[in-house]
Amino acid sequence: MHAEVEEWVKKAFEARVEEFSALINEAREVLKRENGLRAGSGLVRIAPQAVRKVAVIGDIHGDIESLVHVLRDTDVETADRIIFLGDYGDRSEESVEVYYLLLTLKALAGIGEKLILLRGNHEGPPDMPVMPHDLLLFFTSKYGARGRELYNRIRELWEYLPYAVVVTGSYLMVHGGVSATVTSSEDIAYARETHPSSSTFEEILWSDPIEGKGYFSSLRGAGRMFGEDITDAVFRAVGVKTLIRSHEPCEGVDVRQRGKILTLFSRKGAPYFNKRAAYLVLDETILRDAKDAGELARNAARIW
Repeated sequence: MHAEVEEWVKKAFEARVEEFSALINEAREVLKRENGLRAGSGLVRIAPQAVRKVAVIGDIHGDIESLVHVLRDTDVETADRIIFLGDYGDRSEESVEVYYLLLTLKALAGIGEKLILLRGNHEGPPDMPVMPHDLLLFFTSKYGARGRELYNRIRELWEYLPYAVVVTGSYLMVHGGVSATVTSSEDIAYARETHPSSSTFEEILWSDPIEGKGYFSSLRGAGRMFGEDITDAVFRAVGVKTLIRSHEPCEGVDVRQRGKILTLFSRKGAPYFNKRAAYLVLDETILRDAKDAGELARNAARIW
């Protein structure tokens, strides 16, 4: 896939408005069909016996160099599922090109959720805005007035994206965190439908873990800070053992709450100034015999 990736990247930088628009149409049909097959659920369920290898990628935030580094890995290319944990744009002028590359991959993967693009807080609904939000600026800088049209159509795609993955019996994957309101996996699956009367969707996109116990308002202005007691309750409700999430900058991986939570960050440099980034490759053993965050950091993380 190396040569193909190079060609797709070249196309991402050279694509005209009409080509980008056609790509959005193609990706939209795939995402819309998948959403329909999930009956509107935002939760993708993966049976560990049905897959042999899963790749997981954290925040990209417009860093196309890091994205290309990940995609060049043969283990990522040959994975049965490639899961991105959200936050594709903003923070870098190459956010437009990152979107073009990801939508190309999604369109080529087709229906079947081989490539899973989760919603992050930077793909949230209009009532949960992020500041600063640079994506519109990057689109209009590249495409002028027509860039706004492309930007608006990208925002429409977000409504079809799932926002959680469960590997049965093992792992829960989200962008941000978990909520004390979760009593079953169905609360996660239909969190978008119960928003804003329930805070679950907001917390999935925005929340961060803390050490110890507790459940507090977040300095981010959205989501919550959740302790180990909240994590344990959600694990019991959903039937998993480890949370894999992104959302917070770190040196590739960060183990939290005594190994219950792994934070994954997959881009480098400004404005976060992290020197290392990482992604995960989960093999059959890791998928079927749940590992804690420490073991994932040691045995599944590809850090560069």
